[in-house]
Amino acid sequence: MAITIFGTALSGVWLLIALAIVAVVLWKIGKLFFKLIFGVISNTILGFITLYLANSYFGMSIPFTLPVIISTAIFGIAGIGTIVILQWFGIVI
Repeated sequence: MAITIFGTALSGVWLLIALAIVAVVLWKIGKLFFKLIFGVISNTILGFITLYLANSYFGMSIPFTLPVIISTAIFGIAGIGTIVILQWFGIVI
């Protein structure tokens, strides 16, 4: 029995090879996707922890405005560092 894909008949061996290639590609894409999601989530958590520590323990007055929350959620600690530097120069977001 042959399965046809785009008008081409695939026999048993070629069908297994095609399925293996598709499986490997999907596995690689899935690994990259979950690595990206894990990186963004961990970056966001570390950023909000840093924002909390900067406000409560270091006496900074970083407001919880929308630009601060968005930059913290996307860039994490680097976003908080940028906001601290901007406040140091007198620019309040």
